Amino acid sequence: MFKKVRYYIFLRDVLVLTLTAFGGPQAHFAMLLDLMVKKRGYLDEQELIELNALCQILPGPTSTQTLTAIGFKIGGPTLAYLTLLVWLIPAFIIMTTAGIAISVIDKDQISLNFTKYVHPIAVGIVGYSAYTIIKKVVKGYTAVILMTASAIISFYFQTPYVFPVLLLIGGGITAFNFKKQPIEEKGELHIKWANFFLWGGVFLFAAALGGVTNALSIRIFENFYRNGSLIFGGGQVLIPLLYTEFVEFKGYLTSEEFLSGFALMQAIPGPVFSLSSFIGAISLKDYGIYAQIGGAVMAALGVFLPGTFLIFFVIRFWTDLKKYRIIRASIDGISAVSSGMILAATFLLFLPLQHQPINYFIMPATFFILVFTKIPTPILIVVGLIAGLVI
Repeated sequence: MFKKVRYYIFLRDVLVLTLTAFGGPQAHFAMLLDLMVKKRGYLDEQELIELNALCQILPGPTSTQTLTAIGFKIGGPTLAYLTLLVWLIPAFIIMTTAGIAISVIDKDQISLNFTKYVHPIAVGIVGYSAYTIIKKVVKGYTAVILMTASAIISFYFQTPYVFPVLLLIGGGITAFNFKKQPIEEKGELHIKWANFFLWGGVFLFAAALGGVTNALSIRIFENFYRNGSLIFGGGQVLIPLLYTEFVEFKGYLTSEEFLSGFALMQAIPGPVFSLSSFIGAISLKDYGIYAQIGGAVMAALGVFLPGTFLIFFVIRFWTDLKKYRIIRASIDGISAVSSGMILAATFLLFLPLQHQPINYFIMPATFFILVFTKIPTPILIVVGLIAGLVI
């Protein structure tokens, strides 16, 4: 009975997160730290940092993987899958509805002027997230150098191939210092390959089925599954690749439709990868509303399942794996590099903002409020939305 109550509370917390988690994976980390660690104590700060580092290494949506991994830690696969559903459904419903609405009403743009103050607030939240993780993981000259190099390279080379290379290099550099790590008693490492084979099997099956049937919905699933399997670095990396594939190459939607969905996605909470459901709905606009809903489902499943399968594969032996000194030592480098990526993301998210004095005030104000007060980020977001409506 106690476990059921705890699981219910945890899922309620996940719902709170998905309804208030603006700003992308970097801002999500700060919210996870606040709610899951400081308020609820589902795990400690070091565990969250290690999970975040692990999910940075794996392809797929970092925030989603981290959150489902926490659910797995608390209640096993069942709670983890429920966590995934609760986290995805609100953003999925909004983006699918938007895709259908744009198709039916034939609108090219959605007015989002009321979110004008949310964007600089989100940048401030990302900056606070960078500050939080840097303060905890960047210790020593090596970590500072890795963080700085990662930030500069991530800022100037915005390609998905950079992220895994940086993470592997960072982990490899600090792995040489494994002798400084304390020795822990470790048993035999048991790896259960089922989820890895499931990931690979679905990949091959979807590609083969799409080629044989040529069905658009199957091809959409395969396209998004492939993207979800190969994307490192989160939603910011996914966006330009989706634009190139579905707008410029395949022509499933227009540039105006894509930009409308992207703008809406920036204004709603939840995972950035939820843009997939919008694209899936638009792609089947010539086949009716029910087909559009099916397209949104196939796209969302395609982009979220690979990362889910992979984190479920790794998390089962992660506790035993990190007992090895070389693994623990590599986490230091991976964490330093990922902190540099978050720092770079702060500046990358700042650049598209309108250069208005109010934005230059809101961003640092948000940062200092989070540093020096206990006001939670959802309150700041709500205040920003209300200000956008009345001012």
